[in-house]
Amino acid sequence: METTNNLMDDLRAVIADAEELLRATADQAGPRVQEARERAEESLRSARERLEGTGRRLDAQVREHPWAAVGVAAGIGLIVGILLSRK
Repeated sequence: METTNNLMDDLRAVIADAEELLRATADQAGPRVQEARERAEESLRSARERLEGTGRRLDAQVREHPWAAVGVAAGIGLIVGILLSRK
């Protein structure tokens, strides 16, 4: 749960930095643009690192508990199937 919250915080920071970059570049170039780009790049770098770490942990969990992973995937498939069949 903590990892999900951290990931969401990182994604929010990326969005905020990207929006600021767009606002800064709309009317001018210069130091403000460079500063906003640097923050956006750092936010993206941090988010990528956390995503990679989460992916490695998820991979390890699936390898330790393969049948649980199959059960979760089957449950998700069942729910998606039910939702799609309602159309």
